[in-house]
Amino acid sequence: MSTEQEKKDRLAAVGPRLRELRQRHGLTLAHLAEQTGINESTLSRLEGGTRKPTLEMLLPLAEVFTMPLDELVGAPRTGDPRIHLRPVNRNGMTFVPLSRPGGVQAHKLLIPPRPDTEPQLSTHEGFEWVYVLAGRLRLLLGEETVVLKPGEAAEFDTHVPHWLGSDDRRTVELLILFGPQGERAHLKARTT
Repeated sequence: MSTEQEKKDRLAAVGPRLRELRQRHGLTLAHLAEQTGINESTLSRLEGGTRKPTLEMLLPLAEVFTMPLDELVGAPRTGDPRIHLRPVNRNGMTFVPLSRPGGVQAHKLLIPPRPDTEPQLSTHEGFEWVYVLAGRLRLLLGEETVVLKPGEAAEFDTHVPHWLGSDDRRTVELLILFGPQGERAHLKARTT
């Protein structure tokens, strides 16, 4: 199908879409005319496809239906929302990015067992939140050692010397959020 034909088809679909939206919102043509300033006859012809929509008509309609203009006219989404996962191997661990650069970073982290490796605690700017998906995570945090099982989470200031590793002979899989200093994961739980 040509690009010109696609445009014609999208324009032809605007009328039925407007009718469906108006009915879904429980509006009569008179009510919609009152809210948009577009007369009933013009709205009726728009819905029937005998009148082509103009920007001046579509803007107030998009406002009444509280939707973006491109969604109102059925424009195709632009851009690729997928994040292209390019794993990075660092210090024997595999980081799989789950977010785009900037702000809080999300990664899936795979830590293979390293029984012969002496833990090297490190510090850096930021704040981390970890959630264990599989395996057992040994978290050294300052003088404290914490073992986390699947479904458990921890958060800590990365200025505190820390180390992450497997607590047994299996690879640990976890989700990790890393934010600049001062940013923390805030979770709200509903009370019953």
